[in-house]
Amino acid sequence: MAEIVSCPHCGQKNRVQATGDGKPVCGQCGKPLPWMVHAGDKDFAEVVEMSNMPVLVDVWAPWCGPCRMVSPVLETLATEKAGQIKLVKINADEAPDISRHFDIRSIPTLMVFRQGKPVATHIGAAPAAVLRPWLDDALSK
Repeated sequence: MAEIVSCPHCGQKNRVQATGDGKPVCGQCGKPLPWMVHAGDKDFAEVVEMSNMPVLVDVWAPWCGPCRMVSPVLETLATEKAGQIKLVKINADEAPDISRHFDIRSIPTLMVFRQGKPVATHIGAAPAAVLRPWLDDALSK
């Protein structure tokens, strides 16, 4: 499955696959693209656990106000860290197995995965000033 991502450098729209070994780059300017995709119960292992780079997972729901508030912050962080992380959004309503497996009781729940394992969790919405250092700390582990 592919997502359309606009290059923050030149504005070119690019098709970005949910899986892959490399890092997505813009087809026009060659600069790193923010890697933002969706996953669910069926493709979680392939998209998240088998990723060759750290993954920021956002478990959310469309009816959740705090989830909608934190989403632009996560997209900003994914853009700032283009080529360093993959942002994977998981709709909790459509992925009950993931919620059950990770004992997710509140949304939004953010998790950072490195080499297929969760290394950090943050529950609830927060501004970039809080999430940026949390993510930096998780990436340094």
